[in-house]
Amino acid sequence: MKKQTIAINTPFVRRDVYGSLAVPVYSNVSFEFDDAQEMSDAFCNRIKAPDYARISNPTVTQFEQRVKALTNAAHVTAFNSGMAAVSTSLLAVAANGKNIVTSHHLFGNTLALISGTFLRLGVKPRLRDLTNLETLEAAIDEQTCCVYLEIVTNPQLEVADLKAIAEIAHRKNVPVIADSTVIPFTETNLKDLGVDVEVVSSTKYISGGGTSLGGLIIDYGTFPQINKRIKYDLLINLGVYMPPNTAYMQTLGLETLDVRYQRQAANALFLAKALTEIPEIKRVNYIGLPDNPFYALAQRQFGKTAGAMLTIDLESKEQCFKFLNRLKLIHRATNLFDNRTLAIHPASTIFGLFPERQLQIMDVRQTTIRLSVGLEAPEDLLDDIRQALK
Repeated sequence: MKKQTIAINTPFVRRDVYGSLAVPVYSNVSFEFDDAQEMSDAFCNRIKAPDYARISNPTVTQFEQRVKALTNAAHVTAFNSGMAAVSTSLLAVAANGKNIVTSHHLFGNTLALISGTFLRLGVKPRLRDLTNLETLEAAIDEQTCCVYLEIVTNPQLEVADLKAIAEIAHRKNVPVIADSTVIPFTETNLKDLGVDVEVVSSTKYISGGGTSLGGLIIDYGTFPQINKRIKYDLLINLGVYMPPNTAYMQTLGLETLDVRYQRQAANALFLAKALTEIPEIKRVNYIGLPDNPFYALAQRQFGKTAGAMLTIDLESKEQCFKFLNRLKLIHRATNLFDNRTLAIHPASTIFGLFPERQLQIMDVRQTTIRLSVGLEAPEDLLDDIRQALK
């Protein structure tokens, strides 16, 4: 079946007692058992049955099953935020004395996690240019626990060659963990490109309108010890499981993901093309434009669509602030891939606590505005941008 069909019609793990077509919300903590043996079997993972809602919940399990069916993954685990998914995936491979090979061009909190939090735990960051394969190969040694990257970086919109990176990492028995938030997994097949573990902020496209925080670890089973550590260590001990009400909302979002994404990606392409014609805009960065340096690689890896995030550069930081203040339709807000179009100045917000020298290394410029393109009529969005620039 096509992915849109799978997203709506994945069977329940257990048929609902009332035959509900929509996913029921099990907003409870405990689950009763028929006898002591069944209780023991559930707690010791000898049978598949929920035992305690911090670890397992039927509503969340159904959400995980739908994602598993869509991705052909070996294991899917849902978390209470995207950052919880990122940190858990890295904790599953990291240990004191190990190192993580990654990019300077990471989302701000992820970079702070790897270069700050993990460094304090004795795990060293190795920040490299992942578009340079020789540099990447030289960075990987016997103490490397993973190569971590974003398939499209935020906000730089850099695309690395996933297949080439995976070939290098796998020769050295190192897993590749990739954040695929910018292009939804309904559009990609990262397993075929060599990615071992995919992490997703389901807060973004999946939630469908910025309704809820969530994250996913999609494990393709190529390094079996990773899922064991997630399921039988970290998930139990960290308390980062997705709440049932979130799983319900994100299951509904998953059902409409494909139609929403196709519209958002088309709107982003329309805007990117139109904005290149406006003289006040000094630079338009979108991987769906044929003159973008990553266009060919992105088309090969992700298909015809290029996501719903783009950036524009104006003359100065002051012009960026004036532009944001004049917007009437587009919302001044963080988050990505809401139904509404959002605009933000990353250097003064998401990366606002980083020193200027660090921003330069990360290629986060004071002249850049990030746009997350929503479902509005693209002509209306273009009119708002034009009036804000005048």
